[in-house]
Amino acid sequence: MVDVRRVKLPGVGMLHTFVTEDGGKCGVITHRSGHSDLITFADEEDGADASKVSLRLSEDEAHTLAELLGGTRITEGLDKLEKIPGLSIDWFSVDYDDHIAGQQLGNLASRGVVGLTVVAVVRGESANPAPSDDFKVFPGDTLVVAGSPEKVSKAFTFYRTGELALKPTTTVDVPPGW
Repeated sequence: MVDVRRVKLPGVGMLHTFVTEDGGKCGVITHRSGHSDLITFADEEDGADASKVSLRLSEDEAHTLAELLGGTRITEGLDKLEKIPGLSIDWFSVDYDDHIAGQQLGNLASRGVVGLTVVAVVRGESANPAPSDDFKVFPGDTLVVAGSPEKVSKAFTFYRTGELALKPTTTVDVPPGW
């Protein structure tokens, strides 16, 4: 297993580094802005001739590179969870114009969405696991939810619009004059 070193960079983000089998030094700087820098670097022991490379990646480019490299163990673990029949794990990124922005999570069961769990709310670089109903959600937060695909979809509609899709009512034919 690769030994990854993690260092907080105040005001910047997070640096993750590791040394490859052949002695190469590789790192990723994840900026608070969402950009990432893929870097190779040298220590004093490598000498002045060692080359350094830095490549700036957008969030989409970083995700693409991760997929091309085979993903992470976390992704593999989530893939296994998502293969459980009837379970969907999804992320909802809160925007300023979403209904849930500035609101408390509330109890979705009281609104008819039973069997859905908000697993965590990710805010910045920290996660708030199993948040309570009175947890206030802000733009930029990411809600991690688990439930059936239908319940997740229903919750996301509510988070966006404040409305729940109503089930169609059944009509009954009645004789004239009733």
